[in-house]
Amino acid sequence: MVSIRSKVNYPFVYFFMEPNVVFVYKIETNDYLTVSTVSNRGSWETYELNHPEEFNTFIHDEWEPLVGRGYLIQQEDTYKMTKLINKQIQKHSVKNKEPVHIVSTESAAGTIRFSLDRPKKVLAFSDFFSYGPLWKLNREKGQAYRKEWLFDNINIEFQDDYENEMRFTNTLLEIEDIEEKSPIYVWVGDNAYEQTGVRLILQLLSGKENSVNLINSTELYVKFIDEKQPIYHTSQMTPDQIKHIFEQGKDSNPLSQADRDQYVREWEALAQTREVLRLWRNHELISVSENYYDSLIIHTIEKLHREQENKDFIKAAKVIGVMLEQMMEEWIGDSFLEYRIRYLIYNGILELKGVPKSMRHYSVKLR
Repeated sequence: MVSIRSKVNYPFVYFFMEPNVVFVYKIETNDYLTVSTVSNRGSWETYELNHPEEFNTFIHDEWEPLVGRGYLIQQEDTYKMTKLINKQIQKHSVKNKEPVHIVSTESAAGTIRFSLDRPKKVLAFSDFFSYGPLWKLNREKGQAYRKEWLFDNINIEFQDDYENEMRFTNTLLEIEDIEEKSPIYVWVGDNAYEQTGVRLILQLLSGKENSVNLINSTELYVKFIDEKQPIYHTSQMTPDQIKHIFEQGKDSNPLSQADRDQYVREWEALAQTREVLRLWRNHELISVSENYYDSLIIHTIEKLHREQENKDFIKAAKVIGVMLEQMMEEWIGDSFLEYRIRYLIYNGILELKGVPKSMRHYSVKLR
């Protein structure tokens, strides 16, 4: 990593890297950027100075950009540059007063974006809050703590650590940006990750006086769609179902200040803990030991062994798939289960074949 200095000539942001290179980024959007969007789709030009001191008076219009020359920027430096660019987007963007929908997962957000009429804005977290530490998560210190735990324990295929961190930070900025007159709808299902997420969301909204309506997808689905076949996750619903329950429930459950304060207190209690696994039981979030599912993993592998002619290796992905079929009410996510399979391997309970870089790349059997 090299030293980076910056200054702003909006909509341009200048970055000086020693010994004499200036990167110029042109902001062309009101949307917050990630490392990948800045790297792959950004509007960049590069300049070379004669002396580093020239950066103090540098204006790109007065210089000729380099043509046919390329420079390699480390990912950590791109991450820092993206954060600085996003600060300028926040400072200069025009805020609208459209209704805002906030949900805990990107998958549910995609359905809501498609289902509901404009104008609207849909915000989501890309994290999965039923596992991993929540300690001080609404602060940078807690975010770094959670990031380290996830990096050490969870295999997330096709995702980049800086990209995930930036998406989380951008959602915080988007919530901060909500205009005071915008009605807010917070979506939640009866599962641990959405119930954890709604408490974080309401903590982040605690300084805002906007009206907040809680859209409980599980309860509204039972009431207006199918009382015999309930769903437990907002992302399980079709676009037509999302639209229907929103029309039925959008005005039915505004949160009082007392309700909001209670959610905030519950978040603050969660944010003092260092447990890494949560379940939703009897309308309450409970923390359990991270080995909670280990016995189910072992039982599932035993069952799959009995279906074989001879006890043999089984793909980790198959073990997890069989488990998830049994866990719809408390779906915890395949990444956490894969972490616990690796734990059982490292502790000599399971035998390994392959390289455990993802659940598709290795197989296991009981010793």
